[in-house]
Amino acid sequence: MDAGHDIQIVTSDGRRIPAHFTVLASASSVMASILDRTRRLGDSGRVIMIPGVPCDAVVAFVRLLYSSSTKGEEEAMGFYGMHLLVLSHVYGMAWLKRACEAALASRLTSDTVVDVLHLARQCDAPALYLRCMKLVAKYFADVEKSEAWKFVQAYDPWLELEILQFLQEAELRHKQQRRKRVEQGIYMELSEAMECLWHIYTEGCTDVRPLDRSPPLTPCARFSTCRGLQLLIRHFASCHSKNCTRCCRMWQLLQLHSALCEQPTDPCKVPLCMEFKLRMQQMEGKMEDNKWRLLVKKVMAVRVMSSLSKRRERKGFFPTAKAE
Repeated sequence: MDAGHDIQIVTSDGRRIPAHFTVLASASSVMASILDRTRRLGDSGRVIMIPGVPCDAVVAFVRLLYSSSTKGEEEAMGFYGMHLLVLSHVYGMAWLKRACEAALASRLTSDTVVDVLHLARQCDAPALYLRCMKLVAKYFADVEKSEAWKFVQAYDPWLELEILQFLQEAELRHKQQRRKRVEQGIYMELSEAMECLWHIYTEGCTDVRPLDRSPPLTPCARFSTCRGLQLLIRHFASCHSKNCTRCCRMWQLLQLHSALCEQPTDPCKVPLCMEFKLRMQQMEGKMEDNKWRLLVKKVMAVRVMSSLSKRRERKGFFPTAKAE
């Protein structure tokens, strides 16, 4: 710093760091208000006390005030990131606060995450707080062994409760995501079954042939699903049991096809398609099974998404640039 300083920053160990009024006032509105108050009181010395922080951290803080950038201060951010976060929060320096949050987030470990979490809560740093919570949830078995967690259990029950609630909510979210993935897989299988059912009765596939086409064409790419449907169709045609679960499954597939079939005028080659459509028209306006309607909507949505994905694969996701 040049000569002509008119401010002194005093640390907790009594060290005095010279500074300039204009630099501090322009860097921090909080410091500007403190300096204005000392000037109104006629304090010619104009001293700013920064207690409770290591002297080297205050020196790094002053350097950052002058440079307005953390470039070249990576070592200081690593050593004094938590202290600098507190100072940037207290003195209202948003850019430095964001930089401290990023520096702390990049250096989180299972031993330090609880301390940083506590500090993020005190300094109103929600992004850092969430990052810490996610790390605690991911490595909780290691976090439990840290001294910081033991301290929280002994002296900060509210923070402990927040962490445990977050862990519980995270577990619920994971369960919901797993359930959604399973449901999505079922809808994908049903959508594929609908495509194969249409393929079997309109184009023919291996042993199952359409009524007006022989011999059958080459098996489709989804041979396993196609083959399973063929076996189910054979069983459905020959079974005479009234309570057969396989036949009930075939009835449901045929009914689902009719709900998704987009041929309102031309006769559909899939068996019982028109019969189911007429039945649904007769039942329109009456009490319907909400679960069935939801299933139809979900399978239809999956079919649309699958169709769009295939179209993109054929055309290419990114258009090729034209040659000049």
